[in-house]
Amino acid sequence: METKTCAPLGNFIDLMLDAICVVDAEGRFVFVSAACERIFGYAPEEMIGKPMIDLVLPEDRPRTLQAAKQIMAGQPKPHFENRYVRKDGQVVHIMWSARWSEREQVRVAVARDVTELKQAASMQAALYAISEAAHAAEDMMALFRRIHRIIGELLPADNFSVALYDAVHDQLSFPYHVDVQEPSPVVRKPAAGTLCAEVIRSGQPLLLTPGTLADLPAHLRQIVGRKSLCWLGVPLNSSRGTIGALVLKSYSGGVRYGEKDKELLQFVSNQIATAIERHQLHARLRYMAQYDELTGLPNRGLLFDRLHTALARARREQGQLALLYLDLDKFKQVNDTHGHAVGDQLLRAVARRLQQCVREADTVARIGGDEFVVLLESLQQPEHAQPAADKLRGALDQPLTIDGHSLRILPSIGVALYPEHGDTAQALLRHADDAMYRAKKGGEPCLPPQDHSLSGDGGCAPQPA
Repeated sequence: METKTCAPLGNFIDLMLDAICVVDAEGRFVFVSAACERIFGYAPEEMIGKPMIDLVLPEDRPRTLQAAKQIMAGQPKPHFENRYVRKDGQVVHIMWSARWSEREQVRVAVARDVTELKQAASMQAALYAISEAAHAAEDMMALFRRIHRIIGELLPADNFSVALYDAVHDQLSFPYHVDVQEPSPVVRKPAAGTLCAEVIRSGQPLLLTPGTLADLPAHLRQIVGRKSLCWLGVPLNSSRGTIGALVLKSYSGGVRYGEKDKELLQFVSNQIATAIERHQLHARLRYMAQYDELTGLPNRGLLFDRLHTALARARREQGQLALLYLDLDKFKQVNDTHGHAVGDQLLRAVARRLQQCVREADTVARIGGDEFVVLLESLQQPEHAQPAADKLRGALDQPLTIDGHSLRILPSIGVALYPEHGDTAQALLRHADDAMYRAKKGGEPCLPPQDHSLSGDGGCAPQPA
């Protein structure tokens, strides 16, 4: 029987979907099969003589060189993975099966493109990691850092930003921004005039590369910076609209993002938007639990937390502190005469003035109605509390113009000192409250009304404009 002679094996190598690569002892390509062009983007003649390591993603180069040493030492690598940068700038994941030929002094390897498989697995892992981060991150900044790491495992993310949009104030902020060349952008109000704003306005992803810049509308071409090689932004869409954008950027010599990268980033963006909204909600709930909604001052609960901490520190350091309890005289007449809207504005103005009179380490709290408490920590001498009370009274003595009305109102102030008047939060607050009522009954001094007085006693009355 006549035996059919097969063609030389080399005639079939170029038909293989996987690539065959041969690298010499110096790490240069000496042979590549035709499949290399499909995987790496370079024609075979472009790769011959080129150092293998030059095509490897910089982050993967150290372990790739280590693996090459092990292969040359006689340790085959049947399942080694790393990432290469294609000619078009995109990153591909490669599974290598490689061994050393001692006779020819070359490394022979088969390369399989596993990018799609890696991305599918990475996306599922990323969704899980984002969900876990939403529950585990202590605050928004910790959440943003974890999101950056998660995205960095999906695609190159050296330059990464999170932009958040405040629709009520038409304001764009950048709470997280990592960029090798550009500083953190300033808050923009109005938000228009940036690429992020365009993504948020349209609710659609935007990919800019050198090849697409010419096709941009004129107003976007003016925005694009000349240093940017590639810009990728996707919206953060939620149930209440677009709340911001995720941005990746690369500069000259860096990777170029493509349509697959855009799809990948967009795929995880909804989960990220949900995680950000969750943290924003929790932050609002924590704020509502600790701060007064009207004035933004600490409420009774937060005051007691800080007072307990201050007392512990004072006991430990044998220090002193003071509590000042303030009640606004005749405040009810403001509400009765001008309405609660004016009364609310007056309370907010009082809160601002009180805060301006104390140190950053001190606490001004609103504990209800027209009652405020000031916690003064680290007093040098007990008698220093009285000048502080006089300063607060003097600040509130200045007339206020609210909604066309000139108002003048003074507080009754009671003072409690630690340790003279008690060594617990409850005892100090009770003493300061009693002292305030004694001061109110005694008639705190205030300037007489200028126009039509709303009060006939010693209290301070609001004045018509």
